[in-house]
Amino acid sequence: MLLLFVSLHPQLQSRLHKLFQTSSTTPTSSHEEHQSIVEPFTAHYVFALGTTRFLSCADWILQVADEQLSRYVQTSNERKNASRGKFLASIGVHEIFRSETWKAAMTELAATASLVFTLTTSIIACLDSHETDPKLLVPFVVFIIAFLFLIVTVPLSGGHMSPVFTIIAALKGVVTLTRALIYMFAQCVGSIIGFFVLKCVMDPKLVHTYSLGGCTIGGNGVNSAITEYDALLLEISCTFLVLFLGVTLAFDKKRAKELGLPMVCMVVAGAMALAVFVSITVTGRPGYAGVGLNPARCLGPALLQGGSVWNGHWVFWVGSFLACIIYYVVSVNLPKEGSGIGDGEFDVVKLPQAS
Repeated sequence: MLLLFVSLHPQLQSRLHKLFQTSSTTPTSSHEEHQSIVEPFTAHYVFALGTTRFLSCADWILQVADEQLSRYVQTSNERKNASRGKFLASIGVHEIFRSETWKAAMTELAATASLVFTLTTSIIACLDSHETDPKLLVPFVVFIIAFLFLIVTVPLSGGHMSPVFTIIAALKGVVTLTRALIYMFAQCVGSIIGFFVLKCVMDPKLVHTYSLGGCTIGGNGVNSAITEYDALLLEISCTFLVLFLGVTLAFDKKRAKELGLPMVCMVVAGAMALAVFVSITVTGRPGYAGVGLNPARCLGPALLQGGSVWNGHWVFWVGSFLACIIYYVVSVNLPKEGSGIGDGEFDVVKLPQAS
């Protein structure tokens, strides 16, 4: 009945048609409006998400790079510290803080002061004697005094008493560079002390005549017949002679044990006496005091007496150093069979080490 009424009434039919048409189109327009809102939001969300992931990845990369850099810096610092520690250990910086080093250095100072005082007074006494040729007495005096001092000081400090033996001991690895420098300083101070005492007690006339027993080339205004370069050659030759004869035996572990300390000291003292004999006899010149063999011994009179004693003073330092270098080059090429040269430190010249 109702359906029939609706179908027959045209106005009602028209309104119902519009209502259904409106209801059928409304969901489509709402979906379009929803889609127009969601699409821009989704795009922004995806962009923000991608940016966040990128920044997170970049932060991770920076953290890894920072860790690697920190490890590299730490490793580099450790390597530098290790290298620095090895270098300081190789030159013996730690020996500065050891009491044994300074005890041995004081022994070198006292021994050098006593040696130069005794040796110089004895030599001047020989030269000032009324013997026919007093120069022939000097080598015997050198031998006896050097032997006595060596036999006493070798067990205590190594018995250097001269930068020559200290330099060659450092080159051969018997002493460290730090200990060698301390020794040479002590030897120079000992020489100054010894000659100061000698100058105070010695006859001023003899002090002037013999230039305080210093190493001179043209002393007291005398024009020396030997040039500085000839004196340098003689210094190198005589110092090398002492090293080759004396130190080679002292550094020979096997033969040093066989001969014993007294015989080794006797050979070293004999080598020194022979070098003095060569430099003051056949090769002697007016105004030339002979070979130095000990730069520290030459330093004391030069500082206290001054004047002509400074003439050619460099010869006694440079000559000794060059002789040590030459001997070192020769010694490393000597036959090692049965000699023990490559066995490390050696009993005769080995310094007392703290346990």
